[in-house]
Amino acid sequence: MVTHAHRAQPPRLTEDEFGVLYRRLRSRSAWAAGDRGALAVLTPAVVLAAAGEVRTGRTVTLAAPVDTLPGPDNPEPARHRMRGRPEEEPSSGLHFAMDSFSMNVHGDADSHLDALCHVIYEGTLHGGVPMSSVTADGATALSVEEVRDGIVGRGVLLDIPRLRGVPWLEPGDHVSANDLAAAETAQNLRVGQGDLLFVRVGHRRRRAELGPWHAARERAGLHPSALEFLADRKVCVLGGDGNNDTAPSSTEGVDFPVHVLAVHAMGLHLLDYLQFEDLAPVCEAQARWSFLCVVAPLRLPAATGSPVNPIAVL
Repeated sequence: MVTHAHRAQPPRLTEDEFGVLYRRLRSRSAWAAGDRGALAVLTPAVVLAAAGEVRTGRTVTLAAPVDTLPGPDNPEPARHRMRGRPEEEPSSGLHFAMDSFSMNVHGDADSHLDALCHVIYEGTLHGGVPMSSVTADGATALSVEEVRDGIVGRGVLLDIPRLRGVPWLEPGDHVSANDLAAAETAQNLRVGQGDLLFVRVGHRRRRAELGPWHAARERAGLHPSALEFLADRKVCVLGGDGNNDTAPSSTEGVDFPVHVLAVHAMGLHLLDYLQFEDLAPVCEAQARWSFLCVVAPLRLPAATGSPVNPIAVL
């Protein structure tokens, strides 16, 4: 592991600089302008090749347990309510234990997928779809229903705290394109076209050891310029154990620049608030950081996202 002390942070972007970056990434991602965005590259041949990543048959979750307790990062927790509890029923005959569940999908605690209709920027959705397609009844275009058949491909985990020799990145820290390239080298792999790229910043480990904090105000994530690395490699999904965006924002006038660039400009489905604390030790032990990954969102027609439990198959 390489320790990086007193690291210089990537520069803040002005609105004009962000606009130049946005237009460049949108132009480079024109091939991903359809309803499935960058998932267009996940052809049957690519999925079949990804199946070759399975060596041991071990499966590992990339999701955190659904959080039903309020906290500074979870003011509107998921609600799980039991219905028809056994003690309410007679002891003889057949009965069923039942429950109901509700969630704020795009919160700062639970693992979820962002559909391509989630980000509205300058009056449009990804691919120039008008924002009027998102109505009071839901999204009529680019919803999570576009991925009803699941997302299956080669997953790659780049572990940035491992690279830097720290347990986690502190809130406000940025992952640069150079970090991603250095993690590739340190982990002896190369991110390629059609990969599902997962970037660990250690958010979940910090939360587990120090307790939750106001992650909407302070969190580690990618610097917007790091999206150039993703465009170079033509990845089709970006996932992180935080929000993928750093807070406070590194971009003048744009609170979630990575979301704008990834979802709106590049057509990437995002996976936010995953957890890699189960996966990283397995990858370390096997000295292998790539795997078959299966992502199966709920079928929620017209929804902007879905709770999700991605599975790595090693």
